[in-house]
Amino acid sequence: MDKIAFGIVGSGWRAEFYLRIAAACPDRFDVVGVVARRKERGAELERAFGVRTFRSLDAMLEATSPTFVVTSVSWPANPVFVRDLVAKGVPVLSETPPAPDLDGMQSLYADVQAGGGVVQVAEQFHLQPHHAARLAFASGGKIGRVSQAQVSVSHGYHGVSLMRRLLGIGYENATIRARSFEEPGIAGASRDAPPTEEKVSTSRQQIAWCDFGDRLGVFDFTSDQYFSYIRGQRLLVRGERGEIIDHAAVWLSDPASPVRVQFTRHDAGANGNLEGYYHKGIQAGDEWLYTNPLAPGRLSDEEIAIGSCLLRMDVCARTGEEFYPLAEACQDHYLSLMIAQAISTGDAVTTETQPWADA
Repeated sequence: MDKIAFGIVGSGWRAEFYLRIAAACPDRFDVVGVVARRKERGAELERAFGVRTFRSLDAMLEATSPTFVVTSVSWPANPVFVRDLVAKGVPVLSETPPAPDLDGMQSLYADVQAGGGVVQVAEQFHLQPHHAARLAFASGGKIGRVSQAQVSVSHGYHGVSLMRRLLGIGYENATIRARSFEEPGIAGASRDAPPTEEKVSTSRQQIAWCDFGDRLGVFDFTSDQYFSYIRGQRLLVRGERGEIIDHAAVWLSDPASPVRVQFTRHDAGANGNLEGYYHKGIQAGDEWLYTNPLAPGRLSDEEIAIGSCLLRMDVCARTGEEFYPLAEACQDHYLSLMIAQAISTGDAVTTETQPWADA
């Protein structure tokens, strides 16, 4: 199996995810170069990950031949690099979101279309093992046609993306009502370390009702949810014959016979298992809903999901098969922006069809 050769533009916290994934799966990935603007930061990455770094995109492309390039930079900078790569004929895996605001997304989408660019976006949440398993179960027919999804998992466009996919929504318009609420809570970890003292912080919750006519999406996220030890994820998916609640599902095999299953996670290395330490997959009853495509790499669920984006981007660059195109990313961020507008104004907001809906 040939290694997937890719480059990275960016050297921050998010870019390091790609470097860790490649280091954990050296037989699958080859980071041919990293664009780090500061020489000192480049030296840090070279020491930590054994990669080549460059001070500019042109320098990296002159010295290497990546199958695609990951842009992992700030929101304002991302469209600049995406346009540059499209103009150079290089496939792009863009970090989220593709542009900061609606005007920026409309302009970027038009330029990518005009340039015939191959651009996918690294939206990872639907590829995390537990969410991928739920999506597989929801689309498998047992709970019938999905009519409602309540998602309290991730912020903004991430949560919207998962909600929209669970509902089977494409580019349909919605009427959105939303509110926010603040409350005190004990602070959790930071990106770098667990807490060293008990500290009360302000937690801001956003709740939005997205009415698509025949389907309802409920977006719910609390600002400290990612790193809090006391604020967990919650998810409900309802269909006409059953529902999924967190890690369990129930459906009717006939009008009087409910069937209940738990989603069972399988990890190597626990309870005396000697296969190593890695995630294997998720099962419900006798059905395997998800198997880890990067086993036996020792990766977190977030890293598995981002690594899955890399696997799919390689396929897209070679065959054109898309997995999360620019159009979907723009739609999810657009809905997220409309949720923010509904919260800010207190009024209902009705979305409008955007240029990328034709995709």
